[in-house]
Amino acid sequence: MTPYICITRYPYEEPYHLNLVMSVSNGSTSSALEFYLGADTLTEWADAYEKFPQHAQSVYLWELGSERAEDRFAYYLRMQLFTTDAWGHSALQIRLNNNQDLPYREIVDMCIRAEPAQINQLGALFRWFSRLEHQVLFWSPSEGQLFETIEQAEQCLPVDVLRPS
Repeated sequence: MTPYICITRYPYEEPYHLNLVMSVSNGSTSSALEFYLGADTLTEWADAYEKFPQHAQSVYLWELGSERAEDRFAYYLRMQLFTTDAWGHSALQIRLNNNQDLPYREIVDMCIRAEPAQINQLGALFRWFSRLEHQVLFWSPSEGQLFETIEQAEQCLPVDVLRPS
């Protein structure tokens, strides 16, 4: 299985707020999370990813929600870009937590290793996706693609990418 990130956008209070489903895999495990965020977050991601890394110890952290019991809400999503060595090799850590009580809790924490140019490509995809003209964003370290509709994505992507189990 190839590492990937697939984000599907569903109509919701646009252009201000987005309803997204993020499906991710590091090549050996996969997961998905539905979440809501401000539309300007996509351009924030684009700004950070397009110019990553800026130095040998670069880190970019973005979080939505909290895992702390006293201030958590429906879910927690963490995306952290970081360099893995002095040559700029990089990885994207993704942590998904549904913040449910046991026995319903689901937590997935994984990393996708990628070269800086591949991270920059993901940033460019975020920038195009922020225009809200596409419904699906697909990225892997070897390719990236935007689809205007879910139906178009279904023609090109494996079914488990769009609808993970």
